[in-house]
Amino acid sequence: MLKFYFHPTPNPMKVALFLQEADLDFELVPVDTMKGEQHTEAYRAINPNGKTPAIVDGDTRIFDSNAILLYLSEKTGKFAGKPEDRGELLSWLMFIASGLGPFSGQSVHFRFVAPEGSEYGKNRYTREAERHYEVLDKHLDGRDYIVGDEYTIADIAAWGWIDKAERVLGEGSLEAHPNLLRWFNRINVRPAVERARATGKDVAFKSDFDEEAKRAFFPSNYPKQ
Repeated sequence: MLKFYFHPTPNPMKVALFLQEADLDFELVPVDTMKGEQHTEAYRAINPNGKTPAIVDGDTRIFDSNAILLYLSEKTGKFAGKPEDRGELLSWLMFIASGLGPFSGQSVHFRFVAPEGSEYGKNRYTREAERHYEVLDKHLDGRDYIVGDEYTIADIAAWGWIDKAERVLGEGSLEAHPNLLRWFNRINVRPAVERARATGKDVAFKSDFDEEAKRAFFPSNYPKQ
């Protein structure tokens, strides 16, 4: 059975949504990243980058959320879009992987975690995250989905981060992007979303963002031990 290494954060949630949409059986393997479990030797053997998510499918390991979506889509034949839209699909997946996701994450970091006096970083990443929202909002004018005329892994990938819009950009950020809001509402009412949100709810993940959690999340900020 497929093993799904999970922590309830945006990138793993993308994979949780695909698994529910495709009705795939899987074994959930919690990785408490606030306790530093992603840095263990055993987990690094699965994901050398020491982040979640990852999956193991038989003898195959796949890490990075968008790589997992591509792999599962190709394996199942689901949510891959039409062949003639393949280039568009790959383009938007890379936009999410290299732009929307990282800049959203850095915006959250500088808004809530970075020490006082980090205004340049806060301004830089918040504005870049907003620019990515604007790109998507413009693209979605007159469209129901990101690629072509059907629901694909591009929508699944984007949903994981747009779901955190208020934390990334602040209250009312989706309302300021009406096409993106309309798209999000269309995705968010899918039955699989509710099931995906239930993933790991019975796991007692660490919730206090204390010094232990900061060292686990941001080890490069601390001297090597």
